Amino acid sequence: MKTQQRRCAVLAGAIAFLMAAPVAVADAAGIVPGARFDQGSQMCRVLTFANSSWASEGAALFRQTCKSCHQRQNDKGARFLHSESFTSRGWDRVFFEKYPRCARDGSWSGLGAEQLRQVNDYLYRNALGTYDANSAESCG
Repeated sequence: MKTQQRRCAVLAGAIAFLMAAPVAVADAAGIVPGARFDQGSQMCRVLTFANSSWASEGAALFRQTCKSCHQRQNDKGARFLHSESFTSRGWDRVFFEKYPRCARDGSWSGLGAEQLRQVNDYLYRNALGTYDANSAESCG
């Protein structure tokens, strides 16, 4: 009986360690949940609802600036876009490399650097694959 109790205790300890290990590794590596590294400014942008300008202002800027052309059946020849058109990494690439035609032709010139970061933050946080319907974090 004592051997069985010892095995259960060891197993419970191993499970507790394995569940805590990813958090400890993330903390040790300096990884902040809900953060993205902005290559343009070389800064970490923490995307929480406490500093949710990315949510409201970024969404509004996306609708005003991007969706005016990138809506369904537009007459400008622009591809339809919504937040899930790319993954988070894909949106970061769009804003860092500025390879789309609209970035190169001056369509983004009306936005300042911080406004572009807010749009990128919004799209990064709402990108393809960022929400898991079965996760409590997706509710936040």
